[in-house]
Formats: sequence, C-alpha cells, structure tokens
Amino acid sequence: MSDTVIVITGASGGIGAAAAEELSRRGASVVLVARRPDALNEVVKRCGPRAYGIVADVTSRAAVRGVVAQAIERFGHVDVWINNVGQGITKPPSQLTDDDVDEIMRVNVKTALYGMQEILPHFKERNAGQVINVASMLARMPAVVIRAAYSASKHFLNALTANFRMEVQATHPGIQFSLVSPGVVRTDFGNNALHGGPDSRTFADSQSAEEVAVVIADLVESRRPDVYTRAGAHDRIVKYYEDIGADP
Repeated sequence: MSDTVIVITGASGGIGAAAAEELSRRGASVVLVARRPDALNEVVKRCGPRAYGIVADVTSRAAVRGVVAQAIERFGHVDVWINNVGQGITKPPSQLTDDDVDEIMRVNVKTALYGMQEILPHFKERNAGQVINVASMLARMPAVVIRAAYSASKHFLNALTANFRMEVQATHPGIQFSLVSPGVVRTDFGNNALHGGPDSRTFADSQSAEEVAVVIADLVESRRPDVYTRAGAHDRIVKYYEDIGADP
C-alpha cells in the first residue's frame, strides 16, 4: 500500500480511527476527516508522518468538496474513499418524528452520498478508485426495534452503494464500490446515539474496532464488493429470515 492514498471520514475515534491506524501500518497515506480537532490530531499523531488531518463536517456537501480538493492537493491523487460517518438512534418506529428521520438520513446517508458524488469525477479521470461504505448488519436483518431508523438508513446506504456500482462500472470498470457490514462494535456508538442508548461495550456478542479495521484494510487490498466483519454473519442473516417465516 505504499503508493495508496486513503481518505477516511469519521476518523477521530472508533472504527475510523482504528482503520486509519491499521492502514497506516500497512504503508498507506491516510487523510483523516472529522469535526473534533483535538481528537483528530491525536489519531493523526498515532498514524505517523504520512497522515494528514482535515477538520470538516461532512454533512455539508461544500465541506466534502473541500476535503477532496485538499486531499488531492496534498498527495496528488486519492485511491480509496471510506465513508465511515454514522450515528445511531434509540427509538421504536411508532415514536419516530420527522426530525428523527431527517437527522439520521442526513448523517448516515447524505454524508456517504456527498462523498461518492464528490470523489467520483477524480476517480473517473483515472478510471481507478474505490469507495468503501461502512454499513451494518442491521441493514440486512432489522432485528432491534429501537434501531429502526438506523437500520433503515443503512439499508438505504446498501441500495445506494449497489446502484452506484452498477451505474459507474458500466462506463468505468476500474472503479469499485464496496460495503462492509459490522455487527455490534465496542465503541462510543451506543453512548452517542440520538436519545441515548445502551453502551455498545456492554454486549457480549461484540467485536473491537481493531478487528473491524483489519477487515476494512483487507477490503482495500481485495476490492471485494461486499463483506461482513464476523465469521458466520451470512448464516445469521439466513436464520433471521427463516425465523420470521420469510425467504432470505
């Protein structure tokens, strides 16, 4: 990965920070994007001299466009763009408000949409590049009632990613769009959910951000279209649909 330049949004903590550290260990140059300058700078330091931090709020299309320009100015090109920004929400579907839905779509879908659209012209110029969107197992099996809107937003992201792939590869086959679907990860995700929520670190069936980061780094090398972060994930999804009496 010595010549690979990778942009990671939501990189000041959790999966984004762990992915930045793993990818930098493998030799990549990493552009780390987040809103919190102090936390971001700490991750940049841990990643070493080939890391570059950009303080930006990627819920703004203009900010995302600025990240693209700064990354290219700094390194000359971008090879991989990882859309990692996301937020949970703790509320059953019968109680969701307009504001709840608008906010979760703004954070979980529009940030990724902006990233894909704004980096695409650069990728098309080179007929090369990869977008990695961090989705969720809950997009495949919406089995947690209080995560209804989160599950829906990640399902939207899955469909958006697949259709970007179909559209773009029809004319630019060198560009890949990949999905990675973690389950419960021991990060601040639960604590930071809208309306509060259970701490993700308290769940027994969880994995570390570092484990997810290894899967993401491997995905940069394999360029597969769709991966899970845990062994047996596909079987769990099939069982979910069997249990509710539906076809998987």
